[in-house]
Parts: sequence; structure tokens; C-alpha cells
Amino acid sequence: MTKISILGCGWLGLPLAKSLLDKGFPVKGSTTSEEKIPKLEIIGIHPFLIALESESVSGKIDSFLNESKILIIDIPPKLRGNSKENFVGKIEILIPFIEKSVVENVLFISSTSVYGEANNLVTEETPLNPDSEGGKQLIIVENLLQSNPHFKTTVLRFGGLIGEDRHPVKFLAGRENLENPEAPINFIHQKDCIGIIHKIIELNIWGATFNAVAPFHPSREAYFTQKAVELNLTVPKFSHEKASTGKTISGNLLTEALDYTFEVIRL
Repeated sequence: MTKISILGCGWLGLPLAKSLLDKGFPVKGSTTSEEKIPKLEIIGIHPFLIALESESVSGKIDSFLNESKILIIDIPPKLRGNSKENFVGKIEILIPFIEKSVVENVLFISSTSVYGEANNLVTEETPLNPDSEGGKQLIIVENLLQSNPHFKTTVLRFGGLIGEDRHPVKFLAGRENLENPEAPINFIHQKDCIGIIHKIIELNIWGATFNAVAPFHPSREAYFTQKAVELNLTVPKFSHEKASTGKTISGNLLTEALDYTFEVIRL
């Protein structure tokens, strides 16, 4: 089986590694936490302590990439709050190591934040207009990877990530005067993130760009009200004083190209 290296065994990378192991793929996984190394070993992942900086890489990056034909990059930029990480610099440092390795295909986990706050239907053909520093840096990284002739890169632009242990309603519960009540949601469940990645590997689809969002777009108010009730949380209250704006992200290209049926639609 093809050996796969996963750069970033976090919220998505770790369960992804488990699922790939279950299908017989040998998996190498990286973490920046020394305490996490034994956990990866117990699961069956070949662990590596690797940290990317904008000017250097710490850890055995060559060994991490050695013999792997596929590299999955799942290290989102840390640019919220006061953090001003140079995410582009990190990937620029990484690329020469990929070039001299045997890696043939790269899967880069990106985000629909590259589209900014458009107020219409968004497809992969929609012009990119990010309004966040993270979105701006993601576009540059996407281009750096996809334009490199040494390997083929598929970009997955995930919508809002949710899972059994992760849901935005927990942060909105009890809050008042929330804006954009009629804006559509654009979420994807962790199970489908993993299922889509399996499909890309299975069908050998490289050099592509996909929006990955569940085909379920109720309004923010309707959705978060329902989820708060389901989880026995205080229902958030929305303000209708201002007109709502927000994009609806289409994942039709992905479902058609991969013949993929979403496992979790109701979210």
C-alpha cells in the first residue's frame, strides 16, 4: 500500500490517520507536542516531532517524507486574535524538502475563507476575495503548491468544521443581538472530511481544487436555534435590524468528480 505522511495530527489529522491505517495504509504523522508521540505510536502511526517556522524546520523532516508518495498538509494558519503567523513562510520552507523527496502528490487542507464574505452562490470559479489575513495567506500557499512542477497538489477548501466534540453553537449559546440571522450556513462534518480524502486517494485525483461543504444551507438563526434546543443549551438571539449577508458555497463539483455522497447532511 502507498505510504502516506500527514503533517499535522490534530483534530482532523489524527482520526484521518486512524481511518487510513484501518484501510491498510502505512502512515507517518507529525505533531508539535512531545507528549503526543506515545499516543500516535499506540495507534500505529509512525510519529515525528516536527515544527515548521517561517525560517526553519525542527525535526526529522527528511525521514518524515521518506518513502511516502502522498503528503497531506493539515496545519491551518494561526492568525486569529493577536497572532500574526507567517504561514506562507512556513510552507516556503517546507517545499524544498518535498521537492527532493519521493512525494508525488500533495493534499492541502485549505478553507472557504479564501472567498471572503461574498453575498451570492460561490463555486470554485468564483473570484477569490478574502477579507481575513488567514484567507489571504491560504491563497498564496494554494498557488505555491499547485504551481510547483515537482508534485501534483489537490486543494480541499473546507467549510466550517464540526464534529461530535466541536460545534459553533456552544460558543453562541445564550448570546444576544447576533447579526446575519438569514445568512446560510456552510459546514462540513469531520466524518465527511475524512470520507472525501479517502475518495481523492482512491480515485487518484490530483491537481484539482474542490469546495467541501455539506449540501445543507439553512439560515443561521434557524440552524443554531434548532441545535441549541437539541443540545439543551440556551437559545441564541439574533438581531434583524440590519440586512443579512452571506455566501452559499456549492460543493457540486466535488460530489460529481468524486461521485461522493455526504454521510452527514443534517449536521
